[in-house]
Order: sequence, then structure tokens, then C-alpha cells
Amino acid sequence: MSSSLENLGTENRKFPPTPEFAAAANAKADMYGEAKADRLAFWEKQAHALHWDEPWTQVLDWKRPFAKWFIGGKLNASYNCLDRHVIEGRGDRVAFIFEGEPGDSRTYTYAQLLIEVKKTANALIELGVKDGDRIAIYMPMIPEAAIAMLACARIGAPHSVVFGGFSADALLSRIQDADAKIVITADGGFRKGSANALKPAVDDALKGETNVKHVLVVKRTGQEVEWHDGRDIWWHEIVERQSAEHTAESFDSEHGLFILYTSGTTAKPKGIYHTTGGYLTQAAFTHKNVFDLKPETDVYWCTADVGWITGHSYVVYGPLINGATQIIYEGTPDSPTKGRMFEIIEKHGVTILYTAPTLIRTWMKWGDEFPNASNLSSLRLLGSVGEPINPEAWMWYREVIGANRCPIVDTWWQTETGAIMISPLPGVTATKPGSAMGAIPGISAAVIDDNANIVGNGGGGYLALTEPWPSMLRGIWGEPERYQETYWSRYDEAGYYFAGDGAKLDNDGAIWLLGRVDDVMNVSGHRISTTEVESALVSHVAVAEAAVVGANDAMTGQAIAAFVILRGGIPNVGGEELIQELRNHVAKEIGPIAKPKQILVVAELPKTRSGKIMRRLLRDVAENRAVGDSTTLADPNVMKLIQAGLSAGSSED
Repeated sequence: MSSSLENLGTENRKFPPTPEFAAAANAKADMYGEAKADRLAFWEKQAHALHWDEPWTQVLDWKRPFAKWFIGGKLNASYNCLDRHVIEGRGDRVAFIFEGEPGDSRTYTYAQLLIEVKKTANALIELGVKDGDRIAIYMPMIPEAAIAMLACARIGAPHSVVFGGFSADALLSRIQDADAKIVITADGGFRKGSANALKPAVDDALKGETNVKHVLVVKRTGQEVEWHDGRDIWWHEIVERQSAEHTAESFDSEHGLFILYTSGTTAKPKGIYHTTGGYLTQAAFTHKNVFDLKPETDVYWCTADVGWITGHSYVVYGPLINGATQIIYEGTPDSPTKGRMFEIIEKHGVTILYTAPTLIRTWMKWGDEFPNASNLSSLRLLGSVGEPINPEAWMWYREVIGANRCPIVDTWWQTETGAIMISPLPGVTATKPGSAMGAIPGISAAVIDDNANIVGNGGGGYLALTEPWPSMLRGIWGEPERYQETYWSRYDEAGYYFAGDGAKLDNDGAIWLLGRVDDVMNVSGHRISTTEVESALVSHVAVAEAAVVGANDAMTGQAIAAFVILRGGIPNVGGEELIQELRNHVAKEIGPIAKPKQILVVAELPKTRSGKIMRRLLRDVAENRAVGDSTTLADPNVMKLIQAGLSAGSSED
């Protein structure tokens, strides 16, 4: 990656932790030295925070690209999340506070959650589930989703959670690849003020060839569902009559815990496979130290759906192992009002908030009046996850949501890594707006060039992980060759894991993530990050959100096309005049080579139901092609509106 990225990472603002926060923080600066002196001993120490039924005999067996951690050790994930808290006298502590979109709520203590998980485990056993069987979970964001995951873990059946916004075809491909024996779903969930059906997608998926024997259905909305006698079973009818007694079985540290599918460069999704001991060790360690969790007093809220890795690691396993009290919210951020999430923060005294830059920028676009209408003074720490956050959104998050008192932890990790890899430690690190700063203790990350040489401060390149880590994926389900090819072949000689992300080190050595490598544009031989241009656009006072793509161009190889949403109250006055102003602003922020050839002002961007911008569709528009498959968009009509407004774009002079 060339030095054309040199303009990103010149952030001079620094926000050190206050002395009071640092003094009380879980993580201390000496962790870095301890981990550097003996990395394996450091992770062994963290593993001792879990309950093990049998100790391990070896910390790591590394035969690249396959790792085994805490070999010979035996434990149970569900026991670590629930039983031990009850046994040790924490059963009355609240585990989950559920807020349904319609306004209903439920609270589960650790003791109550344990009973529900035991009964669900007994129900699965009655349905013939044995350890090693795979279970597909296709649910709205309701407590039963987490209960189902923990019940699977309790009996050693790896779960494959499929996001409830995915289509029947996407669900079928995941059921088939994992060869799931049972599907756990719901009649539907509430979204944007109405009942959103889920069971019909399961019925459609199971018209395909599968080995599914039963469909376990939670009654959430009460809407009519098609019923298949002998296959379909109501959750309440089988779970409620089960015994509340169940002894968790010990499983090997490398026993499969879950498969989670992520997009690949081919049409077939990748089944990312995680095991138990190492994954739980790193998920618990990072949750405790990155978020500075004080379980006796904190109310923690990670806004992710359990259909994504963030929901696995930082809604279910990490927080429950650490005895956290946390919020689960079913609905969308704007139902019934754009202030809903801030009202929940005030209602429950949320102290730690972990959310995505997409939502932060959406809040910015809606305006300060919505967070300002609620009392957010309970918040003491803020987190960001999912994509690089631009400095302006970071500062807005700090100033408006955190009132300039909450440290921000901007975290980098992946489905494949299982847990946070790069992040500030809130009591240690002086943070910079927009930077994930550095690898956490015990993690070895580097920025390298095309030849796997590690670059120095000020250099750009590709993010690589140079040593195995406890929560790493153990492979792609059923495809060891694909695992080797996808993650290890690029830097095979050096032995590095290729993360697929561009990165840059600033002059202080802080890491700046630049997005996926395929989101790095090549304009006249210059490598320019989409993130870099998006950050420049959003730094303009008129822009709330931006998405940038590289479009094929006969003259320059690729030309930059930008799609922007204006801030509330900013009219597109003069149209062309504002667009030229934005183009010049990018040129000023980055350089003339980064000036977009085309800028289109839009009302919305094409996003999946999880909030991810589908740049592939924007590239279709920019290159005047027919727009591809948009079935996974939260609002498929967005693309029609964007195409209709294409004439408002600007071409370079």
C-alpha cells in the first residue's frame, strides 16, 4: 500500500484517561509488559478466570494454520455463564433486562436464566439432540435466542445462529452446510411497529433438502403460522413441562461451540468454526478489561444482534461469564421515536454502551435533540465496533452521548478472531479520534507491505496477525483447504494471518484501520481508502453520512464516486454548488487525487438489516450497470430512489 494514505492518521487530538478512571480501572499498563515477557503464561493466567472441571496439560499446540489451546482441559460454557454465579451466591443478580419494541419488558436473574436454560437443554435432549449435533437458530432479538444458545452449549451441540433478517435461501444454505438437525425460531418479532414474520422463511428453507427433524417455535407475536405436525413444536409446550434439573457435562477445550457464517469472495458463505476453552478465555478477558466492567454496579448494553459475532462474544458469552447485568432490545432505533434508545439508557441507568459507527452516524443525522431529551449521565464508557469510525463521528459520540467524560474504546476484531484484538484500554490509553490505537495485551498484530515486511511508523499496508491467539477460528467448517487459502496463503512464508484489512501506523505508532482491502481504490496508481474519503466528506459541516466506492474509469483505472446524506436542516442549496464545495473539501483534506469524480446527494444509503452499507450496489449505480441482488437490504426501495436521483451527480471538470 503506497504512502498516498499518509493524510489519514494525522490526528493530533489525544484524550488520556482521567486519573480517577485510571486508578480504578481493571486493566493496568503493566499487562503489556507481562504479556510480552511470556505470552503463553499471560493467556494461561486469563484462562484461570474460568471454571475448569479438569486442568489442561499444555497451553498451545500450533501447527499452522491449526491451533489448539488449553489441551486436555475440560469445561462447560453454560456452566461458566450461569451455574457458577448461582453456586457462588450471585443468583439474585439481574442477568438480562429485556425491552421489547412494543414496550413490554422482562427481567431474568442469573438463577431464573439458569432454570430456563436447564429446561431448554432437557427439551433438546427429548428431541434427540446429542453432543456434536448442530442446531440452527433463527430468532428475533429476544431472551429465548440467548437461552437457546446456552442450552446448546450446555449439551455440547454447536449452534449456528443465522441473523433473523436473512432470506430463506440464505438460511437454507447455512442449514445445509452445517447439516443442522433442529431449527429454533419464532413466529416472528416486532420491528418498526409491526410484527415481522420469521416462521415462513423457515418453512420455505425446509422445502430444500435437509436433515432437519424438528422446528422449535417461540410464540412471540401471536401471528398466524403454517404448522407441520410431527416436525413443528411450540417452545412453550415442550420447554415449560421440562425438569428444572440438569447437570452440565464437561467437554474438551477444543469441543465445538458454534459455527457462524460470514460472506466470502465466492457465493458460498464461510462457516467460521469456534471451539470452547480458548474462545471463552479471550471473550471474557476482553469484555472485563476493554469495557472495564464492574459487575456489581454496571448496566451494560451491547446493541448487536446475536446473529453476529458481536452478539455471541459481547452479549452472550463474555458478559455472562463476567456476571454482567445487561440490556437486550428487540426493535429498531427509531421505534416508536428516534429517542427510543436514549430513553432506555435513562430508564435503566446504562453505564456502558457498545454500538456501531453506522448507528452513531445515524444519530448524528437525526440531530442532537434526541439524545439531549434524555438523561444520559449514567454512562461512563462508550464503545464502537463493526467498521472504522471517522473522527467526526467519534467526537460527536464523545461530546453529545458521553458529555466529554466517557472514554471511548474503538475496537477492531472479526468473526474469525472471535474476540477483540485491537483496542485502547480505557484506564491506560490516551485515545485518538478515529484510531483503534493498538493490539491488546497478548495479541501480536503488525502492519506489513506486499512482501510481508513490517512497516515503520507513518507507513501503510495490510493488517496481519503474527502469532496465534486463544479465540481464533479453528477453520472453515468442512473446508480446511479454503481456510488455508483464504487466511494463510497470502503470507505463507512469513506465517502471518491475513486479516483482509488495510491499515496505517501514524507517527506515534497508533493503528488506523482503512477498511477492507477491496475497499481501497486505485486511482491513477494511487491507493486511496474509501474510509479516508468518507471521513473527509463527513468532516464537512453539511454531511451526516457518506459512502464511497471506486468505479471503473478508462482514464484513471478507478474513479471515486461518493454518495452523501446531508445533515438535518441542511438544504441542498444550489445542488451543483454544494457538490463542488464537497469535492474541493476532499481535495483540501486529502489531496487533489482524492477528489471524487461524482457526488450524489441521497436521502438514504443501501444498508442491510444489520446496518452494513452495501457498496456493491452503489458500485453498480456508479458504473451504470443494472443493480444486483438487493433482497438483503433493510429497504429495497432505496436503490430505486438513488437511481432516480443519479442526474443530480457531478462529473469532474
